[in-house]
Amino acid sequence: MRTVAMIVSVSRRTDIPALYTDWVFHRLAAGEVQVPNPMNPAQVRCVSLRPDDVDGFVFWSKYPAPMLDRLEDLGDIPFYFQYSLNPYGADIEPGIPSLERRIETLLRLSDRIGPDRVTWRYDPILLNSTWTPARHEEQFGAMATALAGAARSCVFSFVDRYRKNSKALTRLGIQAWDEPGMDDMARRLSEAARATGLRLETCAEPLDLSTYGIGHAACVDASRFGRFRSGPDRNQRPACGCSPSVDIGMYDTCTLGCVYCYANAGREAALRAFRAHDPEADRLSRPRIPADDSTPPI
Repeated sequence: MRTVAMIVSVSRRTDIPALYTDWVFHRLAAGEVQVPNPMNPAQVRCVSLRPDDVDGFVFWSKYPAPMLDRLEDLGDIPFYFQYSLNPYGADIEPGIPSLERRIETLLRLSDRIGPDRVTWRYDPILLNSTWTPARHEEQFGAMATALAGAARSCVFSFVDRYRKNSKALTRLGIQAWDEPGMDDMARRLSEAARATGLRLETCAEPLDLSTYGIGHAACVDASRFGRFRSGPDRNQRPACGCSPSVDIGMYDTCTLGCVYCYANAGREAALRAFRAHDPEADRLSRPRIPADDSTPPI
């Protein structure tokens, strides 16, 4: 047994299942994908997608409906889904279908692959005059009831402010959580989760919430693919418990427009990339390379 897993993340940087399903299956058929370095797009890595080289796929999505009828095309490579399902409206998540359709999609996905391979993400938890702890408690409880048995666990985190999302969060009056507020919110969620048999875990949150039976998640987890854990992914945040993985997505390609997103410089850039996208190309998009970049093309 190999001690180091080669896990492919699809993708933290963009919603490939919702937007680029044809492309990812073309890449699977080709057996490889070219991934530009986010910090230096002229530097490109060839990532093998051959079954002998991949221990498993972790799919990240808010609406993976386009993939549901093609899951058998993944062959024998193990996979599971991190499914983000929030109750926010179009002012916060403008590019996705209604909550009812997204719940129905999660239920269908669970029917296809089983609840052990679907993790519900209530992520991120926002705080403003509209999205109060009481409202989150109410909405989360209703969603947990609707999803009972369709997922074994739910992962949550509190909103983080980055350079790319700071203005949008300020515009909506999104506030930072303090530690007592996070503790109270976790307690409220734990009560709703307990009523439906749902295991709660946090994503990249250092706060100890074990009093409420809440642990720390490894959203990318080598042990779920039958591999030994190989230590944390040092490319992620300090409190992240994920195993190392290779992400085949690209920033500035997700058109869903979520205001809290840190993966896009702006929705217009993502729309341009989407319009220029070729589903048969060897990479998700052709990034702009500065004219004065001295690195030769690869």
